[in-house]
Amino acid sequence: MEKSKEMLPMDIPAAPVKWALALVAVLALVAACARNSPEEQLRGTLARMQQALEERAPARFMEHVAEDFVGNGGIDRDALQQAVRAQVLANQRIGLTLGPAEVDIRGETATVRFSALATGGSGRLLPERGGAWEVTTGWRAEDGQWRLYHARWDRR
Repeated sequence: MEKSKEMLPMDIPAAPVKWALALVAVLALVAACARNSPEEQLRGTLARMQQALEERAPARFMEHVAEDFVGNGGIDRDALQQAVRAQVLANQRIGLTLGPAEVDIRGETATVRFSALATGGSGRLLPERGGAWEVTTGWRAEDGQWRLYHARWDRR
């Protein structure tokens, strides 16, 4: 303790130095987060959506869906939200396994292709329902966040 006091110039109080060090640490953390590539950010968004479904949290899932979302057969954002809620109500346990994602970013938009295996059921040892799909999704950057604006899924 005595050595650290000796290293500080006498005219600089210790409290502002601690605040300055804390500020530097926060700025370093923010800078590290900002350095994530658009692909890393997009993959993180996809992982958060997967986690939200598995945790049966439809509102958290929908946070990443654009207002003008369109899916198979013209399904809109409201219909997607109702479908997600229905799955949460129908299944005490939801499992979602995504295959490797192929990400193609072009400026402020991106296409992500992956396979998905969804399972659900009453929460017993084995799932009672399941299905596999090939999924193609369209994304765009909005206010620094990736938003899902299009999806197509084909049963395998």
